[in-house]
Amino acid sequence: MATLLRKIGLIRLHDRDTEDPKHHHQGSLKGTKGNQKNSNTKHCNTSNETNNILSTPEIKARRFDVSGKDKPAVKPDKPSKDAKEKQQTGGGKASSGSVMPPPAANRQHCTQVRTRRLMKELQEIRRLGDSFITVELADDNLFDWNVKLHQVDKDSALWQDMKETNTEYILLNVTFPDNFPFSPPFMRVLTPRLENGYVLDGGAICMELLTPRGWSSAYTVEAVMRQFAASLVKGQGRICRKAGKSKKSFSRKEAEATFKSLVKTHEKYGWVSPPVSDG
Repeated sequence: MATLLRKIGLIRLHDRDTEDPKHHHQGSLKGTKGNQKNSNTKHCNTSNETNNILSTPEIKARRFDVSGKDKPAVKPDKPSKDAKEKQQTGGGKASSGSVMPPPAANRQHCTQVRTRRLMKELQEIRRLGDSFITVELADDNLFDWNVKLHQVDKDSALWQDMKETNTEYILLNVTFPDNFPFSPPFMRVLTPRLENGYVLDGGAICMELLTPRGWSSAYTVEAVMRQFAASLVKGQGRICRKAGKSKKSFSRKEAEATFKSLVKTHEKYGWVSPPVSDG
């Protein structure tokens, strides 16, 4: 029995010693690969977990802040000197047809046009020497006239008032803007103090002809005065004879404010009277 057991043991030892080494090695490799696969799986799972953690909004924001701190801020390029000059001059050279004269030259041209026009009109009025109007320069200023209106319709109540009050003329002040004759003059009554006749507070005159809308560069000062004389009669103008009020003089500031207000009103509701065609 003992001998039989020893033989069985020797056979097992012999089988183990004669076992194919490759088979044994493959088995060991399989075991090793299995262990590596398990470890790789665990490692992948760990990296996935790490990615999941890093993908949270808070971690993303921190990573962005950190990456932003390391990068220097990029400053915008400063425009070159040539670029600045082009911007100031309107982007370079303009064509000869679109070049506008500089403001100083433009003002000088307007002054020349205004001066020639007023000199011509002043000479014409003095040459005629009629009894309708006379002109005096205020403080020798060619652009500031005091105009005396000597006549209105002799059948009007205003003419009778002038006779009864020994009023020889109605005095008006006419100032000419820089762009005259392309813009209307500003005209107001100085004396006597009038009521109605489209003469308002401060001596302002309500005539469409004296507004940019109704003005034409073809109008002369004499034509404007004739239109004014006609509107006085049409509007039943009278010399104010009320005690105290008749001696109160008109003011330029009040006249300018009144004129601006009436222009706005008429632009909104239209001009009813006196129309430009009257006179």
